[in-house]
Amino acid sequence: MVRNFTHWEKNKMTMTASETKEKMAYSVDEISEQTTLSKAFLRNEIRAGNLKVRRCGRRVLILKDDFMNYLNGENADEK
Repeated sequence: MVRNFTHWEKNKMTMTASETKEKMAYSVDEISEQTTLSKAFLRNEIRAGNLKVRRCGRRVLILKDDFMNYLNGENADEK
């Protein structure tokens, strides 16, 4: 038997699926909130070339893998 889902049930399933997805990139503000690192420190590390970022328009995004590499002491220019 095939079950027909209501519009609300379909939206609920979609929201649940998207909520379980892990973020691939974070803003400077998000990383600052999740760690003890200040926004100013993170921006200085970006300017110094120690922390690799991607720019999408005006947004500055730090990929999760790039931030983990930074925390592990890998240089931004190594990859």
